[in-house]
Amino acid sequence: MGVPVAGGFYKEELLNDARNFRNRCSAWLQEGEHSIVIDAGPEFRLQSISAGIKHIDALLVTHEHMDHVSGIDDLRMYNYIQKKPIPVYTTKGAIASISSRFDYLFGAKKYPGSTDLELHELQNTLYIGPFNITPIPAKHGSLDIYGFRINDLCYLTDVKELPDSSLKIMKGSKVVILSALRWQPEHPTHLSIPDAVELINDLSIPEGYLIHMNGQVRHEESNARLPKHIKLAFDHQTIYL
Repeated sequence: MGVPVAGGFYKEELLNDARNFRNRCSAWLQEGEHSIVIDAGPEFRLQSISAGIKHIDALLVTHEHMDHVSGIDDLRMYNYIQKKPIPVYTTKGAIASISSRFDYLFGAKKYPGSTDLELHELQNTLYIGPFNITPIPAKHGSLDIYGFRINDLCYLTDVKELPDSSLKIMKGSKVVILSALRWQPEHPTHLSIPDAVELINDLSIPEGYLIHMNGQVRHEESNARLPKHIKLAFDHQTIYL
């Protein structure tokens, strides 16, 4: 929903720290001339301007909920500049959903000048320049979603459950970016902050960043409660690997 939510409800409680203001989650990975984006939510246009994203080799989509895909329309300018479609790698279910809800981007219904995408189901490790991208199957409630291991980084959002096979993929990574909705109570489709901390510690990952927090989570006071190797992420944060 973003923080603060539409209408600015409870905004006053967040004003003391700009890091409490959170756009919908997206990530940009860059090395040399290679550039990939994870998820394109409703603020993607503004995020791309602020971050200075000038080129996109591929879009990785964790799942089909609108807070992760509704910025797809804004990718069209990259088509115009790069003069080719943008490949999208995601789950089989997300491909079906995007094809249906954005039907004007595909086939006979394609609207002139609209975003040009190539949809691919990601099943095995994908290689894009220096990036080795392995899908991490997870559950968001009953929905099958993907996290991604990209070299020594793991990125997972909207996660509630991970099978043992996915935990093995994450093992040995140096950094994990993981969703953690709130301190309490438990949520049926999202990890809580204590859940996320336990998972990071169980996997012995040395550096963890929490994302997708709701407006009840305050940045400074939460960091004071967290282990030193785990912190809340904030918008436009840069992590070097």
